[in-house]
Amino acid sequence: MSLRTIRSRRSAATAIALVAVLGAAAPAAAAPDRELGDRIGVNEVNRHLIAFQRIADIHGNRASGHPGYEASVDYVAGKLRAAGFDVSTPEFSYQAYFLDSFALSAGGQPVEGDALEYSPATPPGGVTAPLSVAPVDDTPGCEAADYAGTDLAGTVVLVQRGACNFSEKARVASELGAEAAIVYNNVDGPLNGTLGDPAAATIPTAGVTRQVGEQLAGRAGTEVTVDVQSRLESVTTRNVLAQTRTGRTDNVVMAGAHLDSVPDGAGINDNGTGSAGLLAAALEMGGSPDVHNAVRFAWWGAEESGLVGSTKYVQGLSFEQQLDIALYLNFDMIGSPNAGYFTFDGDDSDGVGAGEGPYGSAQIEQDFIDAMARRGVELRGTDFNGRSDYGEFIAVGIPAGGLFTGAEGVKTEEEAALWGGTAGESYDPHYHTAGDDLGNVDRRALKLNTKGLADVVAGYARSTEAVNGMRTRAERAELRAAQGSLMAARLDTAKVPHGHDLS
Repeated sequence: MSLRTIRSRRSAATAIALVAVLGAAAPAAAAPDRELGDRIGVNEVNRHLIAFQRIADIHGNRASGHPGYEASVDYVAGKLRAAGFDVSTPEFSYQAYFLDSFALSAGGQPVEGDALEYSPATPPGGVTAPLSVAPVDDTPGCEAADYAGTDLAGTVVLVQRGACNFSEKARVASELGAEAAIVYNNVDGPLNGTLGDPAAATIPTAGVTRQVGEQLAGRAGTEVTVDVQSRLESVTTRNVLAQTRTGRTDNVVMAGAHLDSVPDGAGINDNGTGSAGLLAAALEMGGSPDVHNAVRFAWWGAEESGLVGSTKYVQGLSFEQQLDIALYLNFDMIGSPNAGYFTFDGDDSDGVGAGEGPYGSAQIEQDFIDAMARRGVELRGTDFNGRSDYGEFIAVGIPAGGLFTGAEGVKTEEEAALWGGTAGESYDPHYHTAGDDLGNVDRRALKLNTKGLADVVAGYARSTEAVNGMRTRAERAELRAAQGSLMAARLDTAKVPHGHDLS
């Protein structure tokens, strides 16, 4: 089923559910509590970033399954315990993908590219075979008919991105006898892709830029070597959960950020900034604040391996425990050096991508817009594309939102005029590289976003009435049950690592 079909059916079902359950429009929003944000300075946030950098310097990185991540967990959990929170660090296990080496060549000359995540390994030395080229049509490489007249047996197939998941392109090519696949981008920039999970992986699969792909497309028959040395290992790691000791526990405000980095480095913007901003807000709030609703802060593990920590957490909750969560707020990269200022498009007013979030997400979007406007920042929308830890919360009908300053996307002329920075360059030129260090942060963006997130979290700790739009737990249960299966269907294929696309 297409996303458009799912979205149309979801919109109709949600409208019916809203009329039946609510019977009236949601109340107006309560003003965000600016006091908490005003008490937070950028220096205290930066101190946490320094800690993350030093941890990475000692241990090499802060990736889940590595000592640097465990040290990051201990640092965050220790701060929260000292502030009086109820803190836990629950363990979970998963199959982690490790790419030990990758090489691609054509006609004996090296070609720039990378393995798609979860690509199976080749034999040592790689797979060498003639290059076949998939015709470019509306569904390139998505079905066997796309290769009519092209013999893939014993070849490495080159196929353009688009219309279906990378794993589907690899599966079709494999069934037609291809030894390996190369997917090239259909837009400028690198192709940061994933096959989704080990079960979806069929043949070794690489990704290259549009420019490289278009050059290779004119070299059908050339001997190509794809060398992927990868492995799967079982990894046990931890999340960090810290809840206030005050406030209603059946109407909890949740706010989260992923704590892990990629293996290449310290991950100071991705996602030290979100982790540090959230930690600063939590410590300023304290473990026993004067609030109506309890606040549960979360630092997720293994986000970079496929949103694993947050997904396992939500899936481990009963429906009643999910109902105890009023909403979820996500903060992933809030200090990009060429920063954009984005909030998740809860009402799909931009008309881009996957569609609106569960009921209440539109109000969350507006509350972030209002909070940041009070600090002189005009936000723009960003799609709920499933690339961060809100994914599983949305899938079970929990309203969500958050802040984001951009990753590998390119800043437009309009955005540069609005926010400053450099048009035509990515929001974070060092995204997912060893260069993501203390020098890779816009402190102004970090300060403003930390204050904005603190304002909104504190406002919801006072009242979530505008988001829920309902007076009773039973009404909330009815609406989430109506939404849950539809939202899960939309995001079923979207639980991917931040920065890695499925299609």
